[in-house]
Formats: sequence, structure tokens, C-alpha cells
Amino acid sequence: MTRIRPVRWAAPLLALGLLVAAAVPAAAQSPSAQSPSAQPPSFLQPPAQNYVALGDSYAAGPLIPLQTGTPAGCLRSNRNYPALVAETIGVREFRDVSCSGATTEHLAGPQQVTLGTNPPQLDALTDEVDLVTLTMGGNDIGFGSIVSECAARSPLQPYGAACRDFYTAGGIDQLAERIEDTAGKVAEALSEIESRSPDARVLVVGYPAILPDTGPGCYPLIPFSPGDVDYLRETEKRLNAMLEREAGEAGVDYVDTYTPTIGHDICTLPGTKWIEGLVPTSPAAPVHPNALGMAAIAAAVVGSQADETVLAPGA
Repeated sequence: MTRIRPVRWAAPLLALGLLVAAAVPAAAQSPSAQSPSAQPPSFLQPPAQNYVALGDSYAAGPLIPLQTGTPAGCLRSNRNYPALVAETIGVREFRDVSCSGATTEHLAGPQQVTLGTNPPQLDALTDEVDLVTLTMGGNDIGFGSIVSECAARSPLQPYGAACRDFYTAGGIDQLAERIEDTAGKVAEALSEIESRSPDARVLVVGYPAILPDTGPGCYPLIPFSPGDVDYLRETEKRLNAMLEREAGEAGVDYVDTYTPTIGHDICTLPGTKWIEGLVPTSPAAPVHPNALGMAAIAAAVVGSQADETVLAPGA
């Protein structure tokens, strides 16, 4: 007989999911939009007590109120997904060392930002840490420059795919190559995390749905042609697939934040939108999660803990 231990996180996770759902009109909610609150976990592992968050701006939450922490140039929000996860599960110690603009290089090395230096993120790890989240890889492939390049090139061929053509000139997909080049860096980082915090549960947190999961996008509001929307969408999926693969090979868990954020991309209306567009309609950096998006990502992270039951001896 299987004996199950009641979860301490179920009620907080339900509340976190309701935070997301309450801000979205009922008529606008797709099944995926309702998933954070519609599928609360029943059973979880013992809650973590010492949590360290590593990552880039998709963890830090630039321009989401309130901005906090040092150095100020990391643009960390006290309502980013790491802070919400820490609050939800009630950790005893929490360190958020994520920093906007970070690459895998800044896990082991310092990062110069406005008004200071963010120390190597891995330095926050100790053998007492029992939960680590990692959101990394987007800046390694040039996230910011890709958005800028495509926003400039795509309108020149609204019925073509000027951005895709630029990145695949000569028959070589530069972005696909960048993703594969980043894979080894992610693998090395996961190995170092395991070395420094051997008893920690490590969660590699993927990137949410930035563009619509299907269809041509919303040109000219977002100045990417349908052909470029398809290319950029598949590029993000390729990045997430690489992160999932590297997590699996390292024996750690991957958190899918893409699926639960479908239908809340940059083309949706304010209130439904969880990822801001090039001109934000709520406090957040362009093409980044807003407060609702961070709440949805936090719900996915906490919900990822619900995949194991506890067996009684001899069950």
C-alpha cells in the first residue's frame, strides 16, 4: 500500500495560481491559462529550507516593482519568480543572485553592471543549499541583439523572412549553432552546482512563450513578419529543448514554463499578457515577463515539485 504525506506547499501554490487567474478575465482564460490554479499538486517532497536562485533577466525581473538588491544594475524585482517561490514554500534562507544581462560566463566570473559588480553567482552556493534554480542561456545566444536585429530587418520584408534569412545565410543557422555552443556551458555549470551543493535539488527553468505558439504573430504591432515569427518561435523552442536535454543528462529536473504561458505572449492584450512587447504596457522590461508572468513561472516551478509520492517502508 502506498502511503502519501500531505503537502505543505499545496495551499500556497493554490493561492499563487489564483493570483495569476484572478488578474485574467474569465472569458480570456484558455485551458493553459488556468493550469497554474486548476492543477494544484497533491503531494510534494519536503520543502526546501535553503534556496539560491541563479540566472539572467528572466529570473531577475527587470523593472517589475519593487526593484531591490545590490548591485542595482542587476535590476532584480522582489516579485520575480525566485522571490515568489521562496515566499510560497517558506524557505528559511534565500539568496537571489540573478542578474539582468548575465551569461553562463557570469556564473563563475564577476559581472560588471551599473553601480557595481555582481559577484560570481556560483559563489552563493554552499553544501547547506537544498534548492537551486537556474535560468540561463538566452544571453549566451544573444537574446537582446536578436530582438533588435529582427525588429530592424523584418519590416523590410513583411511578406518574407528577412531576419531568418540573415541568420541562416550560407545555409548555416547561426542561432542553432549558438544554442549548441551554449549546451556545453550549461552542462559545465550544472556539474559545478552539483559539486558545490551536492544535496540540493536543482531545477533548470526554461523560457516562457514569448511569441504566439501558432499563427503569424501580430505584425505590425510587433514588427516581426509571419516568416520571422515562425523562425524565432522555433529558435526559442530549440533553446528550451537544449536546456531540457542538458538537465536530463545532468540528472536534474527541467521546469517547462513555455507550455503554461501559451496564450499570454507579447501579442495578447494587457491583463492577458504575461510577456511584454517592445513597448511595455505594464511595468517590466521590453520582451520580458511582467508581474503576472513571474507569478505563472513561479507556479510552474513550485508545481514541478509535485512529481513524487512518498512510499511507506515495505509498500
